[in-house]
Amino acid sequence: MRNASPRPVRCGIILAGGEGERLRPFIRQLRGGLLPKQYVNFIGTRSMLEHTIDRAERLIFPEHLFTVVNRNHLSYPEVRQQLSSRPLDTVVVQPVNKETGPGILLPLMHAYKRYPQSVVAVFPSDHFIVEEELFMAHVDLAFSAVEQNPSCLVLLGVQSSDPEPEYGYIVPGREVYPGLCGVLRFIEKPEPHAAQKLISDGGLWNTMVMIFKARTMIDLVCRAAPQMYRFFGQILDAIGTAGETDAVNDAYRHMEAMNFSKELLESFSVEYAPRLMVLPVRGVHWSDWGSEQRILNVLGMSGCQEQRQRASENEGC
Repeated sequence: MRNASPRPVRCGIILAGGEGERLRPFIRQLRGGLLPKQYVNFIGTRSMLEHTIDRAERLIFPEHLFTVVNRNHLSYPEVRQQLSSRPLDTVVVQPVNKETGPGILLPLMHAYKRYPQSVVAVFPSDHFIVEEELFMAHVDLAFSAVEQNPSCLVLLGVQSSDPEPEYGYIVPGREVYPGLCGVLRFIEKPEPHAAQKLISDGGLWNTMVMIFKARTMIDLVCRAAPQMYRFFGQILDAIGTAGETDAVNDAYRHMEAMNFSKELLESFSVEYAPRLMVLPVRGVHWSDWGSEQRILNVLGMSGCQEQRQRASENEGC
């Protein structure tokens, strides 16, 4: 179905609510103290979060870009400094981390409250991307696809080069929109031999960068996870009122943690398969920096170890 109305507002959600527990020993050794990984300068003079913000702002106005963090993160001076320049009311604070389901839904409620017709892109804040311009051109294409097909959800899947068992995979189907394919299934963290078979069959790494109309995602969550929807419906009603903080605290106190990929995306792929599309991303070096070895491998491969040590100005590495 074609959307003949003017192009809706483009919003973004940056996921910065993780604690990065696996990387704590590495970060302590690197910095001499603790800091969640998304706020760490592994390369150049900017943190992973700051790199993510800069990428997202190639397509999205700063006042339309919502960053979700945890309340305890604000105890770090580095975090407060990195968030200090963000536009008013675009930093969304969770009481605690309840995984990626609530981590996406809380800022989504803010985007929807302010821009109910918006199309939203989600960006994890712990990704390393070399060809940023090309990657964001794919995000732009995904935005256009959702603007033309507002009932759909588009995920970016990177062409996989190695059988990485810690990644999630998307198996694409036939082309359903120029450059985009249907989704046959999701596979989360396969065994190494299964990961190799997925690569041979054209499986893509799931970047968790996804684009959807805000109202469409809320409707899908209502159907797939009605109890979670009720919590966030109450939060939505309270946003902008004197009771907002109490509503968020109460909801987070009672809700269970929910992994978006495992508990929502997999459900969507079964119940609402025609709505899911994957955009294959080729020619982009992408890595999810969730482990020390992955970071060291990428730094060594890109020749950035010396720049990291010197905190050089060469941030295109």
